[in-house]
Amino acid sequence: MAIDLARETALKILYDVSENSAYSNIAVNKHLESRELREIDRAFATELAYGTVKWLIEIDYIIDKFSSVKTKKLSPWIKNILRLGIYQLLHTDKIPVSAACNTSVELAKRYGHQASSKFVNAVLRNISRSSKNIPYPDKSDIVHYLSIVYSHPKELVDCWLKLFGAEFTESLLESNNQVPDFSVRVNTLKTNRKALIEALEQEGYKAAEGRYLEEAVILDNPSSITKLDAFQRGEFTVQDESSMLSSVVLEPAEGQLAIDVCSAPGGKATHIAQLMKNKGTVLARDIHPHKLKLIESNAARLGIDIIKTELMDAVKLDENLVGKADRVLVDAPCTGLGIIRKKPDIKYSRNLAEQKAIVELQRKILANAAKYVKPGGYLVYSTCTIMPEENLENLKAFLEENRDYRLVSFKEQLPENLKAETAQEGYIQLYPNINKTDGFFISKLVRLSDR
Repeated sequence: MAIDLARETALKILYDVSENSAYSNIAVNKHLESRELREIDRAFATELAYGTVKWLIEIDYIIDKFSSVKTKKLSPWIKNILRLGIYQLLHTDKIPVSAACNTSVELAKRYGHQASSKFVNAVLRNISRSSKNIPYPDKSDIVHYLSIVYSHPKELVDCWLKLFGAEFTESLLESNNQVPDFSVRVNTLKTNRKALIEALEQEGYKAAEGRYLEEAVILDNPSSITKLDAFQRGEFTVQDESSMLSSVVLEPAEGQLAIDVCSAPGGKATHIAQLMKNKGTVLARDIHPHKLKLIESNAARLGIDIIKTELMDAVKLDENLVGKADRVLVDAPCTGLGIIRKKPDIKYSRNLAEQKAIVELQRKILANAAKYVKPGGYLVYSTCTIMPEENLENLKAFLEENRDYRLVSFKEQLPENLKAETAQEGYIQLYPNINKTDGFFISKLVRLSDR
């Protein structure tokens, strides 16, 4: 039996993630580029890799329940072959049990030995027979139960239970394991939503209006986006609606100077330029030179020529810009715990352990960026996390130190169907389980006067 290339590719991605500490999205890109795969196989390999990473805690728990050899003692290749097989057995509904088991056995023959293949076959067949009766932890230990059933680390589950309570936390965990909408932003400098939807449908895609914003479109089962004629013509760019909202809340206008202090890969900077009708200046800064090239490339494709990129560390104050900007956006580095649906390996990283240092970094960036705003100008602070320490608590600390700033309502900038009562107070927190967007925080401040 020939090795299934899609599954073998997924296996190599998993090996890279688990043994070489690679980020899943980087490992996916690396292994898909290095192999001659049909488009359908590329999509299948990606689904298998991301799906297995998403359910890793549950899968390893199940291995330990059904295998005579515990997960920690398995060879890396056999461990990941079992993980891949279990994902197919428990979390896909179109893959026959025989296909999941037989392809795993073939992989074990190539990456292990004859005894390994028999072992893999026995474990997977046993799990398939017991799939409706997996012995999950008892609910009396709510942290352990939620951790295994929804495949999130105990530390994270415990933290969220204390913050949000049991009902909300379980809803959040469940949502984190769902596939998010694939949203794109219409480039209104070149087209409109209706025309873009028609163009995408002509290229064979299912497209629908976004949930909240006029410039948002949701694509169904997208692949090879960059090869589309509409993409090449610069008629859209990939961006979540929550991310689009931060630029809308900023309220940029024609002829202004807007600064995006942590800009790469440029989604918000190009949106700001679009809202400014490509008139004025958008200063897009980042600490990584290669990421500035991404911004420049995106801007060129979208037909935007008012973006000026600069290599700059946002924790360093640029004296030349003090009091010069009409609008400043701080989309700060964060733990990323609002985008687990898109990057499942985020939940396994040391985010909580590193949060204190991240908060300090955010506060330094925000303090510097605030100095660039003119009196009467707006400062928007946003993150893709749901942690209060990085969001509202940062704002409170900032306002204590900066009496010339206050939070300002942006209720009028939000679509009517986005229920966010706190927008009146100058901030909103979006959640995937409530808003069906990334977990995202947005706040808006106005500078009152010089001090």
